[in-house]
Amino acid sequence: MGRLRVAVLISGRGSNLQALIAACGDSAFPAEIVFVVSSRPEAPGLSFARAAEIPCVAITDRDRRSFAAQADPLLREQRVELICLAGFMRLLETGFVEAWSDRIINIHPSLLPSFRGLKAQRQALVAGVRFTGCTVHFVRPEVDCGPIIGQAVVPVHPGDDEAQLSDRILGVEHRLYPMALRLIAEGRVRIVGERVEIEGWRAPQLTALNPQDNPGEPFASHRS
Repeated sequence: MGRLRVAVLISGRGSNLQALIAACGDSAFPAEIVFVVSSRPEAPGLSFARAAEIPCVAITDRDRRSFAAQADPLLREQRVELICLAGFMRLLETGFVEAWSDRIINIHPSLLPSFRGLKAQRQALVAGVRFTGCTVHFVRPEVDCGPIIGQAVVPVHPGDDEAQLSDRILGVEHRLYPMALRLIAEGRVRIVGERVEIEGWRAPQLTALNPQDNPGEPFASHRS
């Protein structure tokens, strides 16, 4: 069985694309990136695709239907089996999402279903939550909805600003996204209703407190 053929859609700096390229660089990893599409020709992330000699293209049309009409045949020409959205800042046309149903995944910088949409980190700070994080999920026509594959949690620190919190979340995104892709490529992920079941999955036996009851203890040292 060959490696899962993946396309990545980006709009900006492409740090998650870089993390996925690094993971796929291991010949034992069960997926490979075969195509990159950017909504902006000047997106810095395209440099990662070019450095890795991955075919890439920029489709700048802001009309959703026109973007889909251009992207879909290119993706099929590359025999893409799964699409990863990685900082892709455009809404996809409903027909495109439905045509690629259960074959598009996204990473969002919050613990969905909380803080959907833009500026999720700012939303978390305004809400005063003690924890936030990121979510990898299958894409549905509604924004930031769909069966959840995996999540990672980070604490909100006193005095955090949006940039500091964003950087902390981004650090775990780079670990979570390749892990989610690997699980899908290994055939361990299936959708039942609108929930994801993962073969061999275990939840961590860990309880974290914020604020901590004993600041002298290491963070997240309480086990259930």
